[in-house]
This record gives sequence, structure tokens and C-alpha cells, in this order.
Amino acid sequence: MKFRYFIAAAVLLILINACHKESGNETTQLRVRLTDNPYNASEVNIDIRQVRVNLRDDSTGWVDLNTVAGVYNLLDLQHGIDTVLATGTVPTGTLKEIRFVLGSANSIKIDSTTYPLTIPSGSESGLKVKFNKQLNATLDSLTVDFDAALSIIQTGNGEYKLKPVLKIK
Repeated sequence: MKFRYFIAAAVLLILINACHKESGNETTQLRVRLTDNPYNASEVNIDIRQVRVNLRDDSTGWVDLNTVAGVYNLLDLQHGIDTVLATGTVPTGTLKEIRFVLGSANSIKIDSTTYPLTIPSGSESGLKVKFNKQLNATLDSLTVDFDAALSIIQTGNGEYKLKPVLKIK
């Protein structure tokens, strides 16, 4: 009789454990923050429309995050100051890539003059950063350091171009 109870209890434990392992539906609440290093300008304005993340090595794993779209002056985000740019619930796993889709209201202000800031293919394919970050099971946050000092190039004809240098912290 005791043997039957023992077998029943063992089977029940195995079934509970198997169901728990098979669920595989764990999610992570992800926060993407934005910050910047110092740069010698009055403003560096980046028009961020959407933040997307990819958890696969191919193009099928993209997840759109709830993005606080707008024009961000990167110089307001220096000396340890950051802002939450996007949040969302994503499958727990390894984050492979992040993409910032940009709008057209990008500019740089030097002294009192504002110049357009051209971003080659920024609004078409977005700014992409590839990496491998294992997400924590419940809440995770990553900070993107948008290094304006290394990213802005003034051409010979006085135009400003943004060739982004983004670092994940």
C-alpha cells in the first residue's frame, strides 16, 4: 500500500516538473535607457520614432517596444543622466540586436545656429547595434550610450552627418 502511494507521489512530482519545464513562456520586462557623453555643441537632437529588439539570429525575432517617440537632445543626457526610451515585455532569452528607427527632425546647434543632421539610411533601416545579452527572468534594463563626440562629422562643405557610435552598458 505504501509502495502505491510512493509511486503515485513520484509520478505526480514528475508530471508537475515536466509541465513547469515545458512551459518555456517566461518573459522579461525590458527597459531601454538613453544617455550620452559630453560634446562641444549647444544641442544634438535625435528624432527617435521606434525602438525594436531582436532575440534571434535572423530577421524573424523582432519585437517593437513601447517607445516614447520624440526628439531627444543628447546633451541633456550627460553626466549620469539618462531617460527611459522604451519598455516592453519580451521572451526571456538572449537579446541579439537593438534597432532605433529615426525620423527626419535631427539637428545640431552650434553657438546659435541650427544645422540639419543627416543620418545615412537612419530613417530607412534605423540605427542597429548587435550584441549578445542574456536577459534576466523578470526585469532587465540596458542603457544605450549615444556617443555624440564620436558620432558627428562635419563635412568639407559645412554639413553635419551622424555616423552613430552606440555603446550598450
